[in-house]
Amino acid sequence: MFLFAAILAGMVPLIPAVIYFLREKKYGPKAATEGLILGLKGFNFVVGLMAAGAGAVWLFSPTAAMAAGLQAGATSDPYASLAAAVATGLACIGAGIGVSGTGAAAVGSIAEKPESFGRSLIFVGLAEGIAIYGLLIAFIVLNR
Repeated sequence: MFLFAAILAGMVPLIPAVIYFLREKKYGPKAATEGLILGLKGFNFVVGLMAAGAGAVWLFSPTAAMAAGLQAGATSDPYASLAAAVATGLACIGAGIGVSGTGAAAVGSIAEKPESFGRSLIFVGLAEGIAIYGLLIAFIVLNR
């Protein structure tokens, strides 16, 4: 059952490709393939990596390790590592989005007015602080 669910989760990235091929079948398979590769720009690959990572986390979770007898005497919350990973991951995604906007604005500001370097560096640093907050929450959750 676990293997079937992992295989099914790994096939999720194929769904957009199948829908695209069904929509573009009038142009032929070669043109549809070229359009898919150029149009998605690796989106399926990224979604596939995310599905593989989620499957790996699910298969090697603390509950599975305890069931296999790999963690003798572990009494911690099995969802604590998942909560820490979600806190860190979402905080890092948010920090990346924030840094992309503030970093672009900072580069534009510095190009027009070089003396604004210090202020723009502070704003980019504030956006990066979000990732550090997520990491701190992860440490707090794991050390409970």
